[in-house]
Amino acid sequence: MRVTFTVNGRRQEADDVWEGESLLYVLRERMGLPGSKNACEQGECGSCTVRLDGVPVCSCLVAAGQVEGREVVTVEGLADFAKQRAEGGCASGACGTGVDEARQWQARPAESRTGEDAELSPIQQAFIDAGAVQCGFCTPGLLVAADELLERNDSPSDADIREALSGNLCRCTGYEKILDAVRLAAARGENRTAGQGA
Repeated sequence: MRVTFTVNGRRQEADDVWEGESLLYVLRERMGLPGSKNACEQGECGSCTVRLDGVPVCSCLVAAGQVEGREVVTVEGLADFAKQRAEGGCASGACGTGVDEARQWQARPAESRTGEDAELSPIQQAFIDAGAVQCGFCTPGLLVAADELLERNDSPSDADIREALSGNLCRCTGYEKILDAVRLAAARGENRTAGQGA
């Protein structure tokens, strides 16, 4: 079957999708968007988290056919998604990160440390600044989940953060730096909002 849906603000089609194929497989193997990680394939680890119509979901558990006509945001599209959100949204569907553009994206260590010449979403930058990235395997899912939290709650409590990230496992850390990163992104968002109102 053919599945047509929006990925990171761009309309995309996947052909010859078989009925048991997961959204994760389509994103990684058919569209060349490897940010969402394939780990447990049981919806337990959160490394494949994407936003489906704004809601964080484990893409390994979503059948590709279920996304027909729907909107998906992956970690590759977070920077554009955050930028569009700050500018008041993207109603036309003509903005976002295209699949070809996302395929060309690559991390550059020097830029990742300093942020120079790299356009990142606020949560991505906060993860770098707070030292919340270790092996990086869980990071895409954590970023997507944290971004959704901060969109709906710009001043989350520690309990809110823990609840929002409870479906994401990290085997490298005790989670404290990850929590610090979300707190940092929230504080920076409050500072931007306060600065605009002045």
